[in-house]
Amino acid sequence: MPQHKSAIKRVRQNSERRERNRVHRGAMRAMMRKLRGTTDREEGQALLSQAKHTLDRLASKGIIHRNKAANYKSKLEKHVNGLE
Repeated sequence: MPQHKSAIKRVRQNSERRERNRVHRGAMRAMMRKLRGTTDREEGQALLSQAKHTLDRLASKGIIHRNKAANYKSKLEKHVNGLE
């Protein structure tokens, strides 16, 4: 257990941020799972634009790394471009 006041605050802040980031990452994974499960191109395009927006927002907030967001977007675009 932390002994100093600042360390106690840091533990509290970290746990709050961890919970907040878990929610965002879970929503991101669910959205990507839904997009990968689509077989319709028009629906895929709509979901892709939403996914790209979300990934960019998470990368700008530091929840995921910007290169990881770029890799996810690239893979999702390849999936949507392969749909008929």
